[in-house]
Amino acid sequence: MTTAEQRTIRLDSARAGTGPATWGQRAIWGVVTRLGDDAPRYNLPVDLPLTPPRPVSLVLADLTELLLLHDSLHTRFLPAGEDGLEQVVDASGELPVEIRTTSVAQAAEVGASLLKELAGRSFDHTREWPLRVGLVESEGLVHRLILAGAHTGMDYWGLGRLLRDLESIRSGETAESLRGSRPSQQPLEAAELQASPLGRRRDEAARRYWSEQLTAGPRQIFREPAAPELADDPHRMFPNALLRSPALAVAVGRVAAELEVSDAAVLLGATSHQLARMSGSSDVLFQVVVGNRFQPAAAASVSTVAQEALFRLTDADRDFADAVRRTRSVAFAAFRHAAYDKWALDREVALLVEKGEAADHSYWWNDTRDPGVGPFDTVEQPRAPLSELIGRTELSWPTEFLPRKNVSVAVDVLTAPGALDLAMTADPAVLGREGMETFLRGVERLIVAEAIALGD
Repeated sequence: MTTAEQRTIRLDSARAGTGPATWGQRAIWGVVTRLGDDAPRYNLPVDLPLTPPRPVSLVLADLTELLLLHDSLHTRFLPAGEDGLEQVVDASGELPVEIRTTSVAQAAEVGASLLKELAGRSFDHTREWPLRVGLVESEGLVHRLILAGAHTGMDYWGLGRLLRDLESIRSGETAESLRGSRPSQQPLEAAELQASPLGRRRDEAARRYWSEQLTAGPRQIFREPAAPELADDPHRMFPNALLRSPALAVAVGRVAAELEVSDAAVLLGATSHQLARMSGSSDVLFQVVVGNRFQPAAAASVSTVAQEALFRLTDADRDFADAVRRTRSVAFAAFRHAAYDKWALDREVALLVEKGEAADHSYWWNDTRDPGVGPFDTVEQPRAPLSELIGRTELSWPTEFLPRKNVSVAVDVLTAPGALDLAMTADPAVLGREGMETFLRGVERLIVAEAIALGD
């Protein structure tokens, strides 16, 4: 039998203040507040086993220190006029905690149900802090910690920082000691920098870069869409494919070392090359999600900092190795211009689209991997040759999504135990299921074939 109760985490005398929202906060707030019932898919879910289990009082104390450490976790957002958004950092308040008491054997199942409950609801950003907490208790100890984060409060890089900080706190650190040893930029501080003359110059340079690249890029990437008659169907569903490849996890590092680039450049370069080969467009564009945590203080921030860079690779169909090598330098230039006032940029891009002067920018790339977590951290690396390992690739179709605005193709990179995952969502008007499979397997084979050529 499972019982339910609610407790609260009381926050008092925390840092507080009010100011403009940051560029990252504005960008994601603008997205999630328009999604309506679909907004929960942007929530960030965590189901964390606690080993060893801990008393409820200690877990609540740990979470209190976490709230004190990161202002974003006790922040609300208030619209201010037609083009404004304020962040309100509360000095005090209460965070509800849902507790489920069950047997040890049922803890995982109850935790999964509680996660679905907490992450499956939209956040009220004007009244609610961007974190929901659940505990699964068995025999007087918490066995699972359930968290659901609002994307307005953190991105995936911020979530990773949150979990590492929570582990430090469990090991004896406090908010005060962590702030002293590892200063982190708080969102109000980031907003102040963005409003400064230096911040305004960066914003203007980024928007200028976007306009130049969009004006120069191809107006349509796929010259022959799969089913153009579906483009006007508002009820069409976007298939989601997942390619899980042990061979790719082994091969990407070999190719990166040979070409003297990062494995991220190998994956993005291979994807760009495959897109150019399949689409008929020698130039390709991706909106690439960038963490924007290049400074130590930003890297220690739990907030929404990530934004999109506009990556345009010319002659991407010419040669695989050439595409990968050039990806590095092109990405660097794009990443320099991945922080800006999203609302101002959107207005400028809309004008280019209206005049027919904007390139097709409906292709998305998101490498979500945590640099500190590898595919062979918890499992042994396979000893089979790549020519055999590629036969273990699995392709599945986990779900379908409602139509997404300005999305033709979206590709995510994820780390799995013993493998790399490529997840792909596509507009069936542009690319059908058969084409999606061809695309994903093509990216995999490009990288694996290059690694085999180096010596299998």
